[in-house]
Amino acid sequence: MTSTPPMQDLSVSLVLIAMLGVVAPLAARLLDRVAKVPIVVFEIGLGILLGPSLLGWIESTRFTDTLADFGVAMLFFVAGNETDFSTIRGRPANRAAAGWIISLAAGIGAGFLLAPGPEAAVIIGIALSSTALGAILPILRDAGTSTSPLGIAVTALGAAGEFGPLIAISLFFSGRQVGVASVVLVGFVVLTGVAVFFASRARHTLFHTQVTRTLHTSSQFAVRSIMLILSALVVLSMVLGLDMLLGAFAAGVLWKTVMARAPEEDRKVVETKIDAVAFGFLVPIFFIDAGIDFDLAALTSSPATLALVPLFVALLLIIRGLPSLLASPPGAPPNEKRALILFGATGLPIIVAVTAIGRDQGLITSGIASALVGAGMISLLLFPLMALRQIRPGLRTDARPG
Repeated sequence: MTSTPPMQDLSVSLVLIAMLGVVAPLAARLLDRVAKVPIVVFEIGLGILLGPSLLGWIESTRFTDTLADFGVAMLFFVAGNETDFSTIRGRPANRAAAGWIISLAAGIGAGFLLAPGPEAAVIIGIALSSTALGAILPILRDAGTSTSPLGIAVTALGAAGEFGPLIAISLFFSGRQVGVASVVLVGFVVLTGVAVFFASRARHTLFHTQVTRTLHTSSQFAVRSIMLILSALVVLSMVLGLDMLLGAFAAGVLWKTVMARAPEEDRKVVETKIDAVAFGFLVPIFFIDAGIDFDLAALTSSPATLALVPLFVALLLIIRGLPSLLASPPGAPPNEKRALILFGATGLPIIVAVTAIGRDQGLITSGIASALVGAGMISLLLFPLMALRQIRPGLRTDARPG
């Protein structure tokens, strides 16, 4: 029996992944009148369907894994770029950070009860304390609530729920002692902070002029600059032994600062181009690849493992959702507080990333990893829509994946 050549496997996988990238939004549109399902759920689900877990038509390759890494990096770049720190500083940020610390501690405690070993407990704790900022921000913007007190509180929660887990990953899974990792992490944060500070003081007139001149030409100076900043900070974070997503998030913050004084019309055009690169190309590959790597057999291997999915969904609401109330705006009505719990408990990208680390390093079983990802998919599928209905009954929204 002859085996399929590696190049043929890659070619088939690339074509099928591209096909799934087209099928996912069509499927979401088809079900639009029945239920508002985030496109990311279709991307992961189709990856599971055509991947080794079911049909076995797509195999994960080194090249597709590399593209997926670029995809998740771009997702966190967008999150950093869309976070307006000037609006969340002070009370919203401080309370959101305090809530995240409580969530992390509670998550690690739950992890000790569910899996043996401190490393596994930390993996579970990080997963359960995360919030999908990249998914929430577009939903808030489309609903017209991004600048409201509730929107500011949710943005602060999302920033804490993505930046905090990235710091935890860099501290505990860098391969260094925690003390040394802390020094390296502080050095990276200081370096990034200095870069952002000087970028905020400069006018960047020549840079903005070049961006304007090439917005509609083959030079595409803005997009090329984004890829340079993203690659540089991702590589720097990896060289320092930190999680690459920390560098990607920092790159998004730096780019937002550099473009802050550019003409508004140009900024909007560049944002459109970022969306095209991220959500039209790289991010779908990340989620489809996550579905391909999803170990469905391990999840369904026993009733106990399968029961972990609803348990983790409940823990997301309790461990991440309830502490989110600390960031609640003063005098917020009960319906907004319920929405805050649901938004805060929405997670997936960090869950996919941290469980992949745990699975690859043998710190958690494939069953636990798959159960956490499954719970994250359910949270992304249900919680934002439920939250929006708390704010505006019957409201429908089209949002990008996150």
